[in-house]
Amino acid sequence: MCGRYRLSKRKQLIEEYFETANEVDWEPRYNIAPSQNVGIIRQDPSRPRRDFSQVRWGLIPYWAKEASIGHKMINARSETVADKPAFREAFKNRRCLIPADGFYEWVRHEVACVIVRRAPPTGPAIPLAVLYEV
Repeated sequence: MCGRYRLSKRKQLIEEYFETANEVDWEPRYNIAPSQNVGIIRQDPSRPRRDFSQVRWGLIPYWAKEASIGHKMINARSETVADKPAFREAFKNRRCLIPADGFYEWVRHEVACVIVRRAPPTGPAIPLAVLYEV
């Protein structure tokens, strides 16, 4: 996952594209950062239904003593996610998607770093894989 992303599409487009079932008060945003509320899409395990809901960005492992650890837990590497204690249980049991239509990266140039937005040329959204805790 990236450090910042955007979801500028209307709620109706996201609901249609991902076939979500419920209504959430949500507005397009252009600079979504860790610790902010973000929209996620979860599959209900007991029935074939997707829900669009909001959560705070930053994984707080069930064993954490303080919620502030969530600010540091924003990226899980695919190579180690199944083994790291902070991500292991969520990886096994609690996965979801974050709809995005672009994300930001730092790109180093000769003189300075520049923020570059990456986005697909077509389509309403990029589904980003996410882990969550309840």
